[in-house]
This record gives sequence, structure tokens and C-alpha cells, in this order.
Amino acid sequence: MNCSGQWKPVVAMIAVNFALAITNVLFKKILDEGVSHIIILMYRQAISAVFLAPIAFFLERKSRPKLTARILCQLFLNALIGATLTQYLFLLGLEYTSATFSCAFLNMVPAITFALALLFGLEKVNIRNKDGRAKVLGTLVCIGGAMVLTLYKGKTFVRSNSRATTHIINYANTMISTKKKERWAIGSIFLAAGSIFWSSWFLLQARIGKTYPCKYSSTALLSFFSAVQSAIFCLITERDFTKWILKEKLELITVTYAGMVASGLCYVGMSWCVEQKGPVFTSAFTPLVQIFVSMFDFSILHGQIYFGSVIGSILVIIGLYTLLWGRNSEAEETNQLKQPQVKEEDCNARSQV
Repeated sequence: MNCSGQWKPVVAMIAVNFALAITNVLFKKILDEGVSHIIILMYRQAISAVFLAPIAFFLERKSRPKLTARILCQLFLNALIGATLTQYLFLLGLEYTSATFSCAFLNMVPAITFALALLFGLEKVNIRNKDGRAKVLGTLVCIGGAMVLTLYKGKTFVRSNSRATTHIINYANTMISTKKKERWAIGSIFLAAGSIFWSSWFLLQARIGKTYPCKYSSTALLSFFSAVQSAIFCLITERDFTKWILKEKLELITVTYAGMVASGLCYVGMSWCVEQKGPVFTSAFTPLVQIFVSMFDFSILHGQIYFGSVIGSILVIIGLYTLLWGRNSEAEETNQLKQPQVKEEDCNARSQV
């Protein structure tokens, strides 16, 4: 694999997490205005299915394998775990806690994915090899940076000069403190469960990608199944149909963007990266969401940047780089071992001829 081919998954995952960070910022704004999280989920997945269906039809109509009952069941389960339950629990946890705390929980996804991949044999680590040690060290450093982002605030690194902004931040901190006393523990349970489901999706997608490798078609079906599942949740939990109507312009823009980009193109990109580099590689970029959210919070919402956020972000980047270096070195070593075997097989075939 050439240099550009090695960096394509990296660039793709950075772009995916950048787009997901924008989605989280938009979701926070409309959730604060009282929009139901389950309504958001239903419209988001429905828009994704409608958006991806024609693309999948034209791009993959010749290469798409036959849909069997087993593949449909796998896609339905994949939608339930990776889209419906993950996003529902995350939005519910966001409602019960705060945006920063919710994003911080996603930082544990790489560690959970790595542990599950080891448990199910999808990832192998040789501690005696420097590449294996680099993978473990990178994962641990990434987890350490995530914990710093979550637990350590520190002094203000960059302070906003706006008095109005300071007043808003103080008011928000007061509201968050009140929520902590009332429902913080319940929100943490929801977020922890959502992180486990999100990690499980990476492993399920690795398996589905082998039996049904069409990224646009599988994501379109995933979105369709998730929209149906979310609609059932809506009928059970939200029977006031007046709340089903989105009236504000920001609500329509947010749901449309989330459906077409976050649930559509981002899931296609992540599915492609899972096929190319595996579930652990793909999930390792998840902490970038909180880094991008912090950047948006400072530049757009005029929030403050704290010393803990800077240190945690640096550790996450170092951990990601170490993990990527270990995986690339391991892949190169594997290819070098395979090349002599291929040459030997070619020589044997020629001699037989």
C-alpha cells in the first residue's frame, strides 16, 4: 500500500468525527429548546434512508449481492445496536447531563472496542513485539487523555473577554450543578450503556462487511430499520403528536444535516474504514469528537478553554499517533512476510508448467 493509501482512512476518520462534532453542537442547541430526542432520532434516520437509497441503487446495483433472510436479520440487529439504541441512549444521557460530559463518555469507546475485539479474537496483540506494545501503549495513552478530558478541568487556559459570555457560563454551570444533584447518576448509566452499544457496532460492522460489502446499501438499510424502530419508540413514549412537528428553521437544518451527513455519509465512511483497517482503528478516532466540540465551543459559542482540556487533547493525539504507528508497522511486517510466500508459490507454479 502506498503512502496516500495509508493515510486515506486517517483523513476519512478525522473528517467523520469533525462532522459528528458539528452534529453534537447542533443537537445541544435544539435539545435546549425542548425538542424530543426520540423525534430527532426518527427523522434523522428516515432522512438518511431516503438520501442513501438512490445513491446505493445507482452505484451498487451491479455489485450488490443477493439479500438473504440471514443478512436482513444481521442488518436489523446492527441497526438496533449501532443506530437506534446507541443514539437514543446518548441523546437521553445528553438530556440528563451536559454536552461536555456526554462527549467525554464517548472517549471510552476505543478502550471498550479494543477489549471486545480481543475477547472475540478480532484483534491480536503480541506484547513481545514492538508493534504490539505500541498498540497497547497508544490505547492506554488515548484512554489517559480521555480521562483527563473527563475528570480534570484545571485553570482557564484561554479566557473569554465577554462579560455576557461569563454570565452565561456561570448560569450554565449553575444549571448543570442542579442537574448533577437530580439526575446525573441516571444519565451516566444511559451514557455508559450507549458507549457499550456503540463499541459493539464496530465489531458487528466488521462481520457484516464481509457478508454484505456494499457500504451505501447496508447503511441505507440500517437507516431504514432504525427509522422503523425509532418510530415504534416514538409511538410508545411520545403520544403527543404536536411534538412530532418541527417548526423552527434550526430544527429542520439540524435534522436534515444529521440525517444526510452524520447518519448517512459518516456511517458509510466508518463502514469503509472498518473494512480497511478494522474496528479498533476506526473507534480510536472517537475522542476527536470532544476536541472538535471544545474548539467550536470556544470559537463559535465563546466558551472557555481549560488547561485540562489542552493536556487531555494532546495526550489523545499522541495516543492515536502511537496506535496508528503500531498498526501500520504491523501491517507492513505482515505484507513483507507474505511476499516471499507468494513468490515461492509463483516459482512452484512455473516449475510445474
